[in-house]
Amino acid sequence: MTLDEYFAGHGESRHLFDALHARIATLDLVEMKVTKSQVAFRRRKAFAWAWIPGKYLRGQTAPLVLSVALHRRDSSPRWKEIVEPRPGSFTHHLELYSDPEIDEQVQAWLLEAWQGAG
Repeated sequence: MTLDEYFAGHGESRHLFDALHARIATLDLVEMKVTKSQVAFRRRKAFAWAWIPGKYLRGQTAPLVLSVALHRRDSSPRWKEIVEPRPGSFTHHLELYSDPEIDEQVQAWLLEAWQGAG
């Protein structure tokens, strides 16, 4: 699947993804994989995922969600949800509504996740 196919009919989501992708592109050795359900970013293992909640959830949803894998629970109130799928591995979900939300703090989380995936 291509990015264009994944984001077909979701222009606002694609715009946010492009801004997010520009941040991720500053990291070295990142592989991107587009599937039917998400866009995954990996180094040796996956560290971040972008997905469109409106494809799966009813009602009002954010145009895009960034999920980031960290080895700790981050205390920022910006996270929509944090889950611990296995001990010491925390998946943080961040709803994105506008470009300014993809800021230096998001860049720092992406860098931390990228480092943990190496």
